[in-house]
Amino acid sequence: MESVDLHETNIATANANHIDHGWQKVSYHKRQRKTKPNADPEKPNLARPNGNLTNGAPHVFRALEQQSEDRRRRILESQRAYAAAEAGANSKPKNRRSDLDDDDDDDDSSDLEGVKANGKPAHEEKKVKQKKPKKPKVTVSEAASKIDPADLSNYLAELKGEQPEIQMQKFADCYGKAFHEVLAGQFPWVKMFRESTVIKLADIPLSHISDAVYKTSADWVSQQSLEALGFFIIWSLDIILEDLMAQQASAKGSKKGVQQISSKSKVGIFVALAMVLRRKPDALIIVLPRLRENSKYQGQDKLPVILWMMLQASQGDLAVGMYLWAHHLLPIVCGKNCNPQSRDLILQLVEWILSASKARSILINAAVRKGERLVPPSSYEILMRVTFPASSARVKATDRFEAIYLALKEVALAGSHGSKAMRQVSHQIFDFAVKAAGESSPELSKEAAGTVIWCLNQNADCYRQWEKVYLDNLEASVAVLKRLSEEWKEHTVKFVTLDPLRETIRTFRSTNEKATSGGADAARQALFQDAEKYCKHLSGKLSRGHGCMKTLAFGVVALAIGAAAVSPNMDAWDWNKLTVVFSS
Repeated sequence: MESVDLHETNIATANANHIDHGWQKVSYHKRQRKTKPNADPEKPNLARPNGNLTNGAPHVFRALEQQSEDRRRRILESQRAYAAAEAGANSKPKNRRSDLDDDDDDDDSSDLEGVKANGKPAHEEKKVKQKKPKKPKVTVSEAASKIDPADLSNYLAELKGEQPEIQMQKFADCYGKAFHEVLAGQFPWVKMFRESTVIKLADIPLSHISDAVYKTSADWVSQQSLEALGFFIIWSLDIILEDLMAQQASAKGSKKGVQQISSKSKVGIFVALAMVLRRKPDALIIVLPRLRENSKYQGQDKLPVILWMMLQASQGDLAVGMYLWAHHLLPIVCGKNCNPQSRDLILQLVEWILSASKARSILINAAVRKGERLVPPSSYEILMRVTFPASSARVKATDRFEAIYLALKEVALAGSHGSKAMRQVSHQIFDFAVKAAGESSPELSKEAAGTVIWCLNQNADCYRQWEKVYLDNLEASVAVLKRLSEEWKEHTVKFVTLDPLRETIRTFRSTNEKATSGGADAARQALFQDAEKYCKHLSGKLSRGHGCMKTLAFGVVALAIGAAAVSPNMDAWDWNKLTVVFSS
């Protein structure tokens, strides 16, 4: 028996090795042993297939199924309510699977098709909102046509008794309310100012205002003080520039420290400001120093606004417009940061002023305004230099300056000959003209030399001033002497007397003689030789002219004596005529 059992055991072992291929499973019996809880005799071991107790106890997942059914019921109710609201709509909602119940079976997911996490159908959120009816756009012309002159007059009359500054602000507020329905898109003033010519800017925005409304406002403005009007101009300008900065920041996409752009237009403030500037253009002259000194009002981006203001004032008074242009805008032309666009705008304004009806007579008669010249000597110097630059410095605007130079020069040099004011002006002009006459630009030198001759004719003191700066400005002196020599007939007609010139030429010849004998350098020697050549030529002209004057004087006296002998009873007016001829 033992041999049989051993044989059977060996066979079983061989079969096992054959199946395991020689591998054996090693296990730890201590780890495999688990402590079984003691069986409760009162609670027999019950099987739990699919969560149901064998003894018929309640389903353990019943609470979860109840919540799922409640959720499905709410979803179905919302779908029915939406279907009732959207009766007739056949749009099929997109099949989307809810992510709320990932542990539910396939039946749950089929019930949640087209439903979002918030329990609403997916297509409900894509419901197109009904657009509100747009208000009709009100144009500037339409808003202006609704302004009643009578109501405006009554409103302005009620402002009496209040502070002048408050009255001006309420005046602007009145037009602000009149144009409050006009949106910014109907009055894109930044774009208009940037793209429009000066001719078009002239009528913006008063072209929409009726004559009756303008007259009512202008009459009221004329009663206000210049101080109150000056305050109003700065106050209005600050509002306009604030809007400009906001629009510029919005265009650049900046969000920090920028005020939200208002959808309302600024047409009301522009209308009120234009009326003030046209009716009282002198008010802009009062605030001009502030515009010139405060950097807040300077810059290429603000130039169109400043130019528009001066354009409105020019329509009220051409002389004020020329004053503003010469004192404020012309100096900008020679600035380092002046670009071609700014130069073009500045030229457009002065061209518009000069093209106005009777502009020449108006400007010449008002060349001196309240003790100040429309074109002061400093501005005339700038004008001369931008008109006659070096050949390498010419730009497109140079031709336009040449076209207006003579007209502006006439205004700059206008005045009563020999008056105290003209003597002072000629003295100031002589200082820069004598220096410009010695520069390398031939055109500038020639023009400046002619201006020096004009100064000599206006003020005899300029001869002594010339003698003092003769050696320091030898090239300029040669240019002046050359022009005098070559254009003698033209200039001698304008001179009241030639005696100061004769004395100055004599002084120059003495100076030339000392300098040439003193051993100056070759370049200076050449200049002294040229100066001596022209002085000698002028001395001859002056000597012959002096002799001719003596001969003419003796002839007139002889004629008078002969006439008296022939007709002793000559009328008194004949003697007066002879006296005038002799003195001339």
